[in-house]
This record gives sequence, C-alpha cells and structure tokens, in this order.
Amino acid sequence: MLSSWRRKKAARRAAKNHDLEKNGSMELKIPDHFRCPISLDLMKDPVTLSSGMTYDRESIEAWFEAGNSTCPVTNRVLRNLEPIPNHAIRIMIQDWCVEKRSYGVERIPTPRIPITSVEVSEILSKVEAGDEQERLEFVVKLRSLAKESERNKRCIMANGTGRVLSSKFEAFSRDSIDKNVTILEEIMSTLTVISPLDDETKLILGSKSSLRCIVWCLRCGSLSARRNAALTLRSILSSDQPKFGELIEIEGALEALVKLVKEPICPTTTKASLLAIYYMVSSSTPNYQDDVIKRFVDTGLVEVLIDTLVGCEKSLCEKALGVLDGICNSSEGREKAYDNALTMPVLVKKLLRVSDLSTEFSVSIMCKLGKNEKREERGVIFEAVELGAFQKLLLLLQVGTNEKTKENATQLLKLMNLYRNREECIDSLDFKNLKRP
Repeated sequence: MLSSWRRKKAARRAAKNHDLEKNGSMELKIPDHFRCPISLDLMKDPVTLSSGMTYDRESIEAWFEAGNSTCPVTNRVLRNLEPIPNHAIRIMIQDWCVEKRSYGVERIPTPRIPITSVEVSEILSKVEAGDEQERLEFVVKLRSLAKESERNKRCIMANGTGRVLSSKFEAFSRDSIDKNVTILEEIMSTLTVISPLDDETKLILGSKSSLRCIVWCLRCGSLSARRNAALTLRSILSSDQPKFGELIEIEGALEALVKLVKEPICPTTTKASLLAIYYMVSSSTPNYQDDVIKRFVDTGLVEVLIDTLVGCEKSLCEKALGVLDGICNSSEGREKAYDNALTMPVLVKKLLRVSDLSTEFSVSIMCKLGKNEKREERGVIFEAVELGAFQKLLLLLQVGTNEKTKENATQLLKLMNLYRNREECIDSLDFKNLKRP
C-alpha cells in the first residue's frame, strides 16, 4: 500500500514538472485590453476617463501631472480629469492572473479607491464645525487617508487642509492647552504627515499661542508629541518669515531643543531639532542671533554637539557641524570650542571623510577658531598641524571645492605654515595622479 502511494505521488510530481516545462517553453501573451495604452504593461488599477478609454491609474495621473488635459488615445479635451475605477476590467484581470499562476503571474491586489476633493472638503467642514469628538475622529481619519498613498496626500494638501488644521490648532491653543491636549497632538501629528507645509500654514502656526503650545509639547508631551513638535517647529523656522523673536521669548524653548539632541528619542527628532537650532543660530537678523547663540552656549550645546560628532552618520554629522559653525560666529561659542579637547581632533577627522558639506563646515569652523584665537603657543592651529590637517587641506585644494571653502583653506594653510619646517611640506607631485571632479 505504501509503495502504491509513493508511485502515485511520483506520477503527480512528474506530471507537474512536465506542465511547468511546457508552460516555460511558451511565451505568455497579455491580452491587449488588459494593457495600459500608455505604459503597455498589465494594469493594476484600471480607471476610465470621460472619453471612455481605460488606463492604469498611475500612468494617467502622471500624464495629468505633466500638464496634459486631453485623453492620450483620442486626444479629446477632458472637462473632468477625475478618473473612475473600472471594477469590471479589474476583476477580469484578477481572474486572468489566477488562471495563469502556473506561469508565475501573481494576482494583483484590489486597490483602495483614492479620496476625492469633495470628500476632503466634507471632512474639513466636520473638523471646523463638528463637536469635540467628531473633530478628533475626522482629524485622525485625515491622517490615515494621507498615509494610504501619495495621491491621497496630494489631494488632501491641495484642498486647504493645512490652513484649516493650523487655524484650529491656534484656536485650541489659545483656549486651553491642558483641556485640548489630545486634539492638539492629533492635529500636529497630521500636519507632520502632510508636510511640507505651505507658507500660509507656517504663518498661522507661527502665532504666539501656537508656538507656546508647540514648546509645551517639546517639554512635557509624550515621545510622539515631542517628535511631532520638533518637526513642526523645523517647518516654521524654515519659512520666509521665521518667528525667532516670538520663540526665544517662550520660557524653556531653547533648552527643550537642546535636550532632544542631548537625550535623543529617534534620529528623525534629533535631526529636526538640529535643523531648528541651525535656522536660529544662522539667522540673518543680528539682533536675535547674538542673544540666541549666547543662550544656546549657556545650555551646554557646544559640548553636546562635539560629543554627537564623535560617532554619527552622515546626515546627523552635517547638521551638527552646521550648528557648530553658526555657534562659532560668537566669541562665547568659540571660547567653549577652545576649552573642549575634542574640538580640533573631531574637525580634522571629518575633513574629506564624510561628505563635501561636512568638509565645508569643518574648514569654516577651523578658520573661525584659528583667526580669532588669542593664544600664541600651542593653540588650535598647532594642534591641527599635529593632527595632519595641513596635508588634508592641500589635498582639498587639489581636488577642488567652492570659492568660500577654498579661501578658508588658504587662510588656514598660511597660519599652519608658521608651525611647519620647509622640509616637512608636501610636494605637489604627490598628487599628480589625482583627478579633479
């Protein structure tokens, strides 16, 4: 009996292998009406236009985004650019995929119907005029819809969602933060999902009451609330009309940002905090810049930055160096950098090692420290020579860089040359095989 079962199993396996070999030798032909007329690939989400032609959603949306308003096949001008899902064709394609699974064809999943402008408007009206529970539910619904697809996100952003949510955020913040903390956190979370924010949204979020709420979340909120607050603050400060004056007047704002760098929650939060600090210390408004840098120095930011730079990945390194470069514009910042034994070793190590941007920031910081140093013996320039910065700067000039960095590197080489003997200088022939970009 056992041998009979084995013979039947072997026969079934042989028949299956024969079918696979037979199918493998045949070329699979996709029916023409299953192909998208634009991409000529099997449609995954077939939609029909008002012209009666069916396309794959991704292809026809790319066609519309390119500025076209006609049907690609008939060339008719379309009055309505909203495609309608073609469920009949989609079901036929799914059945065909199942039928041809022996060829390795996978069944296409049933796509979710994207949100429309009308639906977004209805949801926003509920957020504006609904009761407390309705507002909370529809804010959460907006966020979940935006996460479903990029198309949903674009549709939600294009219908004034940022303006509505930021206005409600300001109103709830002005009313009571403690009373409305749940809805405020949900709105801020939704705003981070639909970023980048438009200028009008940033302007509303830059109001005193909104900024006070964001800082409160930075200091006292949950981990997710602190992350969203850092991302929101980064967006506000990156606008054409940053609210530096209003922000520095809020108690604990600068300290909360530094704490997120010193005690990181996640890389995204750390980078957002560093960018927010960078916008503040690199501000073109001298009245705010000097006061902001001094307050950041008093929080111990310089030590935190240098500790962060000892071992970090590329993106974090660039942002930390950018902040340190801004801090070194002030005498207080430079003094803290002089006092830290790791400053020059870290800067020399980052030269030509991480990225072009990191090199530019490192050279800029070294130049600011070198030109403004008051110590005559064994200062930062002497230390940089000992660490091999002279050779690295020569190499930097050989491979090429932007004019500002080239000027800083040249000034540093002149300062370093005082601490070197002539026979120790690098012969330019050592770099004769080095190719310029």
